[in-house]
Amino acid sequence: MKMKTICTVTLVVALASVTDVFSAGKAPWTYSGAEGPEHWGELDESFKTCSSGKNQSPINLTEMVEGELPEIAVGYKVGGNQIVNNGHTIKVNYAPGSTIAVAGHRFELKQVHFHSPSENAIQGNSYPMEAHFVHADKDGNLAVIAVMYKRGDKNAELEKAWAQMPEHAGEKQALSKTVDAAALLPHDRDYYRFNGSLTTPPCSEGVTWLVMKHSDTASKEQLERFAKVMHHPNNRPVQPLNARVIIQ
Repeated sequence: MKMKTICTVTLVVALASVTDVFSAGKAPWTYSGAEGPEHWGELDESFKTCSSGKNQSPINLTEMVEGELPEIAVGYKVGGNQIVNNGHTIKVNYAPGSTIAVAGHRFELKQVHFHSPSENAIQGNSYPMEAHFVHADKDGNLAVIAVMYKRGDKNAELEKAWAQMPEHAGEKQALSKTVDAAALLPHDRDYYRFNGSLTTPPCSEGVTWLVMKHSDTASKEQLERFAKVMHHPNNRPVQPLNARVIIQ
């Protein structure tokens, strides 16, 4: 897969919100009720893009356009060293030094977090769980690799994190077995690309989304454990595509 150029849009974010995209903003928010996704844009001035934005994520990926997408050069090291329950997701923080490069543009992996059920849909199909690998370049531009997980064989790499999953919001632990993010990616790394946003407040736009075409597996027990700890679905509903193009 080759592509001559890849577009990244400058996104001004503090490093703190790159490493924890769920801590941005002052107002509390949830996934249902009066503080749920339909109301995010009303909760805080900094959340207005959640309502007014035209390039919001997640989306239903459909009617893709053929293009010459470049291979994602994955340079991950074994570096997932901390697991966090922030009340909105389970997040694995990553040590510095792991990168991807797309058409020569380099991004560093900051963290991997999870949503159940999946946030993005592919041709109308949802999945039991989705992982977001959040990367930032030296200027603060963000790129997110999304991986869908279907029910199947136990995921050995995921289990390294799940074995120490904090059960209560605000808890975090150092991982005794460091996670290798590369092992959480599917072997076939063909992908779809579109321009989008963070899927949580403040819903900042200018994020490059790289959604893997092929899924991985997690066991029934692993999927149920995540759902039990979260106590609620943690997926934002799909947003209008508007004038965007999805390239494959």
